Amino acid sequence: MVGGGPAGLTFARVLHRHGHRVTVFERDPAPDSRPPGGTLDLHQRLGQLALDKAGLLEEFQALSRPEGQAMRILDTDGAVLRDWQARPDEQANPEIDRGQLRDLLLGPLDVQWGRDVTEVVPGTQDGALVRFADGRQETFDLVVGADGAWSRVRAAVSSATPRYTGVTYVETSVDDVDTRHPDLARLIGDGSVAVYGVNRALVAQRNSGGHVKVYAQFRAPLDWHTNLELHLGLTGCGRLDLADVEAVRSSLLALFDGWAAPVLDLLRHGTSFVHRSLYVLPVSHTWEHVPGVTLLGDAAHLMPPLGVGANLAMLEGAELAESVAGPGDLDEGVRAFEEQMWARAGRWAKITAAGLERLVSPDPSEALALFDEVQPS
Repeated sequence: MVGGGPAGLTFARVLHRHGHRVTVFERDPAPDSRPPGGTLDLHQRLGQLALDKAGLLEEFQALSRPEGQAMRILDTDGAVLRDWQARPDEQANPEIDRGQLRDLLLGPLDVQWGRDVTEVVPGTQDGALVRFADGRQETFDLVVGADGAWSRVRAAVSSATPRYTGVTYVETSVDDVDTRHPDLARLIGDGSVAVYGVNRALVAQRNSGGHVKVYAQFRAPLDWHTNLELHLGLTGCGRLDLADVEAVRSSLLALFDGWAAPVLDLLRHGTSFVHRSLYVLPVSHTWEHVPGVTLLGDAAHLMPPLGVGANLAMLEGAELAESVAGPGDLDEGVRAFEEQMWARAGRWAKITAAGLERLVSPDPSEALALFDEVQPS
């Protein structure tokens, strides 16, 4: 297994439950070597089903936050347009911090940290050959690439590469929101708050422990920061140094100028800013089956981050583990899994691509209409 994210760890954990040993290679030097990211909503028929297959559903339910399913949408002037609250017993999509999910999945697994895979060569005499950045190499009966958007394993089965969607996120965080910024805490509520404008949006998502992730979203070319006047229409603004926290803050405040002051406080109180351009793989990404190698999650079907990717990745990890854990032919089990994965991922890729078009749109009413379609009445 290459990649220690939700897909890879779920695959390994389900195999471990079936009595099989699996080695996970992860390029990060340690579990806590970088921030784990924001919160995830795990769907009953996707991520939660995967955890059930791993025997971890009860532990997940003890850690998760059902109240995090709450969703509030504001107009740019701060008026509340929609305010969906989760029932105390609502388990459709409870939230869990990525770090908590990672630790839950890790358990007894054999993860080799700091093992950076550079290439996978299928079809050698001894199996699929894995080459590492440190010069070592090993062979395996099956190599599973769950190594994300810029997968090194993908090239062994597919020539596809991610393409830019035209949408960029700039992420920031607010800590101790309940004690340091109670007005923002009330604005966000128990879950998330979103504000949609013309080709841009601000979304804030509550994590555990008073930590809030904030995402400024906008349409722009990849090199938008090289000339803010040309690419974002910010008069008199030239190149932006993405490493300059105050310069990024000022530029974002200018981009969202005119929005309600409480909404802009999400940016004013943000700490560091991280630039994330959104990439996707082709909507119906498939490949000719290659014995000894397959892909999961973003490595197989990178799509817009609209609450489905990690869920699909985890269920795929669980299903692949079940497909290869039995006494049947290994290669046939992988083939059957791939056909199932391609069909389901293709459907979700179309849905999320259309969703991104509506959420960051010239017509903000499209975002509201999309939420009306998917939120419970």
